[in-house]
Amino acid sequence: MNRTSKLKTFLTCFSIMLAFITQAAPVIYINQVAFDIRGAKMAVIRNDIKLSGLSFNLINSSGKFVFTGTLKGPEQINDWVKNAFFYQADFSSFKQSGNYKLSINLNGKPYLSDGFEVSENALAVNTIPSIISYYNKQRANTPTELDVDKAVILYGSNKTADVRGGWCDASGDVSKYFSHLAYANYMSPQQIPLVTWSMINAVQTIPGLLHQLHADDSMTNEALWGGDYIMRSLSKEGYFYMTVFSYFSKDPKARRIVGLRANSVTTDEYQCAFREGGGMGIAALARISTLKKDGDYKSAEYLVAAKRAYAHLLLNNTKYDDDGKENIIDDYCALMAATELWIATDSSFYQDEARKRAQNIEKRMSSAGYFISNDQGRPFWHASDAGLPIIALCRYLSKEKEQNERAAALTVIKKALDYNLRVTNEVSNPFGYARQTFRLRDQIKDGFFIPHENETGWWWQGENARLGSLATAAIVGGRLVYPQKGGWGVKKDLAVYASDQLSWILGCNPYSVCFMYQFGKNNVPYMSSSFGHGSGKGGISNGITGKEGNPDGSSIDFKTEDKGNEWRWTEQWLPHAAWFLQAITAMAQPE
Repeated sequence: MNRTSKLKTFLTCFSIMLAFITQAAPVIYINQVAFDIRGAKMAVIRNDIKLSGLSFNLINSSGKFVFTGTLKGPEQINDWVKNAFFYQADFSSFKQSGNYKLSINLNGKPYLSDGFEVSENALAVNTIPSIISYYNKQRANTPTELDVDKAVILYGSNKTADVRGGWCDASGDVSKYFSHLAYANYMSPQQIPLVTWSMINAVQTIPGLLHQLHADDSMTNEALWGGDYIMRSLSKEGYFYMTVFSYFSKDPKARRIVGLRANSVTTDEYQCAFREGGGMGIAALARISTLKKDGDYKSAEYLVAAKRAYAHLLLNNTKYDDDGKENIIDDYCALMAATELWIATDSSFYQDEARKRAQNIEKRMSSAGYFISNDQGRPFWHASDAGLPIIALCRYLSKEKEQNERAAALTVIKKALDYNLRVTNEVSNPFGYARQTFRLRDQIKDGFFIPHENETGWWWQGENARLGSLATAAIVGGRLVYPQKGGWGVKKDLAVYASDQLSWILGCNPYSVCFMYQFGKNNVPYMSSSFGHGSGKGGISNGITGKEGNPDGSSIDFKTEDKGNEWRWTEQWLPHAAWFLQAITAMAQPE
């Protein structure tokens, strides 16, 4: 990077950091990319002096006023910033395609937002080609990677396995994960298998739109790339290898198949339980078999492998769970596995398995509306997959026809969505950021961000995947329990909730950062990685967190430099784009 580029990056980062600390003039926070015509549309205005009765306007590319509305508010979030007033500009009823800016006039002076597009399926149309390209560039397919991954050593042995393929996990990490954080038991995120399943879901849910974007073949091929890696990661014994770890070394021969604990401590516990990527790995293989497409394996082989892996985990799952007990993550991942096998085979065995797991999840619903992780009352919260219990139940209901089973699952989905809306809206929350319930030191608390003091002992990061998962749940689940004609097919409260989460990712957040790289006006700095990998257009960075040093994740933080720890905010990570893809797939799904 030359001197001019360094200075430009510094000034951009500096302006982002100052953006939420002090404001002398009103600031308009808005989705810097696009709004779907049929969806909710909201901007947030901050001013340090209380306003009243102020209107806002939409201005088209010709400078003409095309819509006028009244600001709603004020609201304050003193935990984030003192003495600031926030207002909402709701233009959901505006449905004309075009490019616009939002304008307010204060004391005779106009203030304009960043530009944005409004059009049919705008988010999907604008971002899907780049999301596919991002994953394609994250493929672990350089000659060096392909060569060493033919024979990666299993930790603690002289054995090797061919684990070629897959995607590098993050813009700063070329390791490959089914999941990590397994030792913490309650925080395992779904990684490569989730990406694969999300792509197959798009191929089957919005084929017409993908064809219109000339993206149907590329999305299918990328899904098959993921499926082939999952196949190679299936051991002869019947379990999946959890992690191919690079040790953050530039030496490709340092890679090992490992189990992973805190501070990059590695073990031979590399067998995936349902919650450690095994369930979603099975689900991805079973579902990809229904495409009737061959990758490096025949379509039928994907299904055979899924059955074998499922049978193995039925006998061995708790042996692979680090604490020897199943929890809600096992349940929703196993439900995904059993459901996809049921859909692919129409077998009563998998029907019964899916029903058992659905019933387990239903029993984990608390009276307050949030799920319980275990048998000790720990609230379920998750930094990346918070919406997955609902998505798993919805996918199950796409096959389940028995009315009593349907009624039970629908009741739980409704309670969960009602809770999501309630906990999010019961405090001042102008951005509509999805809040959550957690336990900290035996106290049940609600908050915006995940607690930094948690079972991992060290791990917390921005939660853009969580936001995408909850947006997906609001749309997919909402269509089942709160259907409404028009729009995204759900009642307005859920449409607003879903839109707010994606808008936050795309720039309508207190730092005015668009976390999808090379979209919008303000991005995080580029991050490089080994073998030519690094930040890619269409990839999504971790995002905003609670204040560093606050055990409960309270207040707010975002840093682009932090002595090597800036990854918590700026690093791109596979699940973020996967959940964003699921959300925009749901929004674009034809009625």
